[in-house]
Amino acid sequence: MTELRELVADELRMPVDPRVAAMAAAIAAAHGTASRAVLFYGSCLRDVALEGAMLDFYLIVSDYRAAYAKRWLAAANRLIPPNVFPFARGDLAAKYAVLSEADFHRLNGPETRSVSVWARFAQPSRLVWVADEAARERVVEAVSRAAPTLLSAALSAIPNDKPPLELWKAAFALTYSAELRAEKKERGVNVVDQDPGRYLRFFGPAMAAARACGRRCGGSWERRRIEGKLLSVARLAKASATFAGGADYIAWKINRHAGTKIELSPWQKKHPLVTAAMLLPKLLRSGAIR
Repeated sequence: MTELRELVADELRMPVDPRVAAMAAAIAAAHGTASRAVLFYGSCLRDVALEGAMLDFYLIVSDYRAAYAKRWLAAANRLIPPNVFPFARGDLAAKYAVLSEADFHRLNGPETRSVSVWARFAQPSRLVWVADEAARERVVEAVSRAAPTLLSAALSAIPNDKPPLELWKAAFALTYSAELRAEKKERGVNVVDQDPGRYLRFFGPAMAAARACGRRCGGSWERRRIEGKLLSVARLAKASATFAGGADYIAWKINRHAGTKIELSPWQKKHPLVTAAMLLPKLLRSGAIR
């Protein structure tokens, strides 16, 4: 695991646009001393242009209760992690997810069937703000678990003799099938093709750690798909309350997932939780969950 940990640590340290670092610091400041680290990930990490895009961050906190002034937000984050919030700074827009250090470690590892976190952090990310060196070490440790978990889980469903890049692509395709994602499963192929050298470097150390996982990382992908999509629906309903313009957000997500053209009335926009309850059956009937 030492070689993989060094690869992860080096990647997390790579520089980012100063505006990204400034936004990360502002996100951390919004949650005070509970903030431990902020990671930048996703398509905006790979793209040069940031204007007009939605940047993606994870805020890692020491404790949910310490991170929020409102108890219900802490309870929601603990019950169905993560909470997701919008954020804007200057001419850039973002959304950020909140996880505790304990949940971030757990959700990157083989003890969870949910692909949501380990599928994302098996991809490149950057540690763009950190409270101290202890927090940095915990992030490196957690992220180092993601790629082995992904590969070990994938080996239970795909041939083990695939070439490294093809195995990565097949593994990501499986994870895209286990969530409600606006992107098609071919997106995983594009992720690997954008930086094949990175995935070749990571493959040997990650595969060695994956084989050490043994059966802990296995399990039925059909069960993952059902549970993952239902969990996505629950998170989407929760986001209607935590996201500014929550009703618009849930309608936008459903339109992208289901190919619909839902337009909300002024009343629906003012009552996001009721609107979520009204709209989610449309998503269930759309065939996106199957």
